[in-house]
Amino acid sequence: MSSVTIYSTPTCPYCLAAKALLRGKGVTYNDISIEGDREAAVALAKKTGRRTVPQIYIGATHVGGFDDLSALDQDGRLDALLRREAALS
Repeated sequence: MSSVTIYSTPTCPYCLAAKALLRGKGVTYNDISIEGDREAAVALAKKTGRRTVPQIYIGATHVGGFDDLSALDQDGRLDALLRREAALS
């Protein structure tokens, strides 16, 4: 099982961009669609404090949404986080 999890909806452009960024790095991820699942959306909002998708976890670390993931990548911190998580798996 992948240590990267994305809570998403199928047509969300930010979800698609986050998945493309991770695929470009060769990262596999567990995609959990919350489309049409109000209970899952409410639970995710309680867990993350955010009501938007995607919500991305690398291991137990809540990265946030696509903008957060992209910022980590641009800062050079995403690869280190992915390597650290891979070493723990």
